Amino acid sequence: MPQMPVSQIDVIAPNLKRRLSGVTATVARLVPVQARQIGIAATGSGLPASLPHISLWRLPFLPRDRWRIWHARRNVEMLLGLVLRGVFRRRLKLVFTSASQRQHSGYTKWLISRMDAVVATSRKTAAYLDQPPTVILHGIDTETFCPPANRAALRAGLGLPDTTLVGCYGRIRAQKGTDAFVDAMLLALPSRPQVTALVMGRATEGHTEFLEELKAKVAAAGLSERILFLPEVTVDQMADWYRVLDLYVAPQRWEGFGLTPLEAMACAVPVVATRVGAFEELVAEGETGALVPAGDVPALAAAAAPYLDDPVYAANAGAAARARVTSGFRIEDEAAALIRLYRSLLGPVA
Repeated sequence: MPQMPVSQIDVIAPNLKRRLSGVTATVARLVPVQARQIGIAATGSGLPASLPHISLWRLPFLPRDRWRIWHARRNVEMLLGLVLRGVFRRRLKLVFTSASQRQHSGYTKWLISRMDAVVATSRKTAAYLDQPPTVILHGIDTETFCPPANRAALRAGLGLPDTTLVGCYGRIRAQKGTDAFVDAMLLALPSRPQVTALVMGRATEGHTEFLEELKAKVAAAGLSERILFLPEVTVDQMADWYRVLDLYVAPQRWEGFGLTPLEAMACAVPVVATRVGAFEELVAEGETGALVPAGDVPALAAAAAPYLDDPVYAANAGAAARARVTSGFRIEDEAAALIRLYRSLLGPVA
């Protein structure tokens, strides 16, 4: 991984976890966009080789010529920032981004209290912080996630029927509400022969039995040809799987933020989502989709019905969804808001 010259670094984005996670994906998405406007380098493992990078071992030897930003997103990263500043006397302004929607432990609260600035990824997240944060919602790449040129051709290329398609993507587990989606489709599909439902994702260890139970339930209902369980695809293929849809459902029972509704909306797909994570701040109810209580299967099925029954209604909501994303939820918007925060801490020189 190429090393970025220290003289060009104003911001360091650590990723101190080897396994892929939402935080890792955030760093990988944001750093290339931010690098167009400010000198930023990632550090740690599990990141794309193309990112500007600084090795962990070099951090204690950063020159003390000026202040730099250390942007942490995990407890261990806040702690390392404090060590670098307090023990090694590096000139670092410490920023922490929180996506958590639960009460923090005493240890985490102490770490956060030592930060120079705190970012919350939603207003709901902000409510769990003891100090006033800057709220900066995530954005996505609206050039990658965009409407299809020819949806029928794309469906054919992916081996999908050219019918009304409704999808639910992501890890397959109870927390993600996969069972709620399947149960809602078991209610909705018998009277709608024109609809096919897609469940895509991976059941990690400990959740494979959960997946098999869902498949058995679908088979018992005689709907195995219309509720399809598809294997997880790589990140670079995901946009196409949103583009084929008429409706996306985000049935999570709990979520820190949740990017899937934005990805679907950017592809001009309306979204029915539960009232968790940042979904209430992403989905404009009655305009770009609908919101329902988490775990309420009948409400989920009822909210999906208008989009499954009326292609014009769904298309209009999809167009509004795309417009909503491009007007304030682009990854460039997220990057610019963070850079404004960095510059306010660094002063006008950086």
